Amino acid sequence: MPAISAKTRDIATAAGFGILAFIFRIWHLGSPKGFIFDEVYYAKNARSLLLHGVEIDPKTNGAEFIVHPPVGKWIIALGIKVFGYNEFGWRISSAVIGTITIVIFYFVVRRLFNNYFLSVAGTVLISADGLQLVHSRVALLDLYLMFFLLLGFLFLIYSRHWLAGISFGLAAACKWSGLYSIAAYLLFVLYVDYRSNRAMERDKAFIVTLKEKLLLRGTQYVIVPIITYTVSWTGWFLTKTGYDRTWADGRKSTFSFIPAPLRSWWHYHAEILNFHETLTTKHSYSANPWSWLIMGRPTSMFYSSPKNCGAPNCSSEVLALGTPLLWWAGVFAILALFGYWITRREWQSGLILLSIAAAYLPWFLFQKRTMFTFYAIAFEPFIILALVYCIRMFVDSKLPERVQWRRKIMTSAFIFVIVLNFLWFLPLFNGAVISYHSWYNMMWFPSWI
Repeated sequence: MPAISAKTRDIATAAGFGILAFIFRIWHLGSPKGFIFDEVYYAKNARSLLLHGVEIDPKTNGAEFIVHPPVGKWIIALGIKVFGYNEFGWRISSAVIGTITIVIFYFVVRRLFNNYFLSVAGTVLISADGLQLVHSRVALLDLYLMFFLLLGFLFLIYSRHWLAGISFGLAAACKWSGLYSIAAYLLFVLYVDYRSNRAMERDKAFIVTLKEKLLLRGTQYVIVPIITYTVSWTGWFLTKTGYDRTWADGRKSTFSFIPAPLRSWWHYHAEILNFHETLTTKHSYSANPWSWLIMGRPTSMFYSSPKNCGAPNCSSEVLALGTPLLWWAGVFAILALFGYWITRREWQSGLILLSIAAAYLPWFLFQKRTMFTFYAIAFEPFIILALVYCIRMFVDSKLPERVQWRRKIMTSAFIFVIVLNFLWFLPLFNGAVISYHSWYNMMWFPSWI
């Protein structure tokens, strides 16, 4: 019987994870009924894009001021187009994208570490994260931001820079916070080019890198994302009913040589920027970035007290909670990874740290802004990559085989405990109806209520 090739094994393993992930995401996807959290905005916006090409306020039948780009809502709209304007319809796209994310992650780990055990371990970990599951079952935009960042990351490590630029442009076209990652990855690829020139002992390697690569990398990681982002607004450009669409028509300006639609678009973006800079509305589930990694204040997206659980009091909640043991371990993994990067200077550790920093640290600049823990989904894959890196160091291939196997068993036990932790909180991730007593037992900290 012929041996299975590594490629076939990888495809089969990734597909198996994808099937299992889709089952978790599709199960009772239409529940809870009604809009969950910000679905009230994004599902309605997605339907409006289908009907009008832009976001129209159904109450006034006029243009609606929208503060996020359209790509994520267009993806939600695909589900509505196929399955109708209902809970399943506006959530199915997230279920599909969340599933594909799991599959992509397997190949990201495979490329970074070229190790089957690590690829499986990492994919189990991301599959057992509650925050990823919750985002895969609701129609919010943050999952799409994470998806395109991870897809761009995959293209980057495969040196498919043009495709990476398109993916990062789509990330920014879901949420502007993707712009920080674009800047970080531009610097990274230029640094790689510089190191390559240094390795070849070329004189004035830094100057040579700028002369030979700056234009190319700038095109791939700046121009291509800008073009991609701009194209995503096609619906707005092709109509005259979008918000601010005719703002510049007949308006005199120093920049009158620029077509009016572009000037209107720029003005609209200035208003969006002002909104984000001044968003300080109090919210009971707002959370400072300092608390995100430890899940200090997870976001409750839905809660009800139904009567059909066989107990005197019942609860049903959708809580955007990352699997606690996974995220807490991730905190230590980040610290360890930083130490490994200082001492070993491997490109994998540096790139993972850069990815976390680019998607996470900018939020600390806006301490007064209303923010939520579920924003952390954008860099969640990279936290898990930090864990995988630490696992790699623990089961070092240079150790005696007997020691390696012992450490792999210990690692598997650690991952098994995280999976159990995920299953313990599963009712909070899918909104299952349970007794109030069971729900309360899952509230490990007062700040979770």
